[in-house]
Amino acid sequence: MPSGPVEELNPPRRTLLGPGPSDVDPRVLRAMSAPILGYLDPEFIKIMDGVAQMLREVFGTEESFTLPVSGTGSAGMEAALANLLEPGDVAVVVENGFFGLRLEEIASRQGATVVPVPVEWGRPADPEAVEAVLKQQQKVKLLAAVHAETSTGVLQPLDGLSKLAHDHDALFLVDAVTSLGGSPVDFDDVDIDFAYSATQKCLGAPPGMSPVAVSPRGLDAIKGRTEKARSWYLDLGLLLQYWAGGTRVYHHTAPMSMIYALREALRLVLQEGLENRFARHRRNGRALRAGLSALGLELLVPEEYCTYQLTSVHVPEGVDDAGLRRRLLTEYNIEIGGGLGQFASKMWRIGLMGESSTSSNVLILLSSLEALLPQFGYEVATGAGVAAASQSLASE
Repeated sequence: MPSGPVEELNPPRRTLLGPGPSDVDPRVLRAMSAPILGYLDPEFIKIMDGVAQMLREVFGTEESFTLPVSGTGSAGMEAALANLLEPGDVAVVVENGFFGLRLEEIASRQGATVVPVPVEWGRPADPEAVEAVLKQQQKVKLLAAVHAETSTGVLQPLDGLSKLAHDHDALFLVDAVTSLGGSPVDFDDVDIDFAYSATQKCLGAPPGMSPVAVSPRGLDAIKGRTEKARSWYLDLGLLLQYWAGGTRVYHHTAPMSMIYALREALRLVLQEGLENRFARHRRNGRALRAGLSALGLELLVPEEYCTYQLTSVHVPEGVDDAGLRRRLLTEYNIEIGGGLGQFASKMWRIGLMGESSTSSNVLILLSSLEALLPQFGYEVATGAGVAAASQSLASE
């Protein structure tokens, strides 16, 4: 038992410029304080329907089944693989970063045969390499790819991969965790069968839910399973009965406050307009890249296939990665991320996602780096980064 009164919760206010979570609009936080309703309350059902409809707009789909899965983005990933794969199925996975590896790990736990397509981290997959792997398999159940790879900042083109999947009678699965709300996903136009995302990145809500979209083809695969999904909690065949129209069948108690937050975040996304939102992420991402380059820092991903909401930059030789990030946090209240996997301690990952994607955040971060880097033995021209970013912003 505590020896005295427990202090009121009072976390510090940070500027979140890492790979997620991102900052949250006060209106989204206020939505979480709305009264709790029962999971079958008619008013809550209306809220659920509204969220599902707004998700269709943001994913870019008219007929697909959409819902937010209870859990973070990895829950969406697990829901996808647990529902689409059965033991013995072949899953071809584009392995171009840390989260491609996670796709492989979860797919293998479903009893599937996982066939990777190795890709150099920091580069997109070559469709010809993917096709070669598909042709080597007698029957492929699905092809999976990460759209915006959070460990590198690569934006993977999807059109060619979707065509390859369907040419081989396979489902096309897309990780849209870092892209949804920041880059066009175009679910229907690309012809995706299953996509999952997360609330805490470009959608601008707190972490805790994973929006998913499932095409009619994907639903047919789920309904046509020969055995039950290995996850009861993430069984979309059961969740469909709760989220779809008609008689609602209880599955698990929905996290109402998280759904309220997602509803408000989606409302703000659509109020801004998807094209305007994409342009904002692109404008601020370009300014950040210009500023980092002006400081002599080496970017991992070339402009032609970068994702503007997540920029990976090499830690300069001799600079203490963790030490600089710690001082950035404690002295400037700015969080940026370190590298994952093979890039651990070698890369900084800077996120400009959702509410965090502002020109002022770009300039404040660059100014802070200009002050800190010389203290870690890396000399920079004072003001160069801020000037280059400002020029980039002015030219947009």
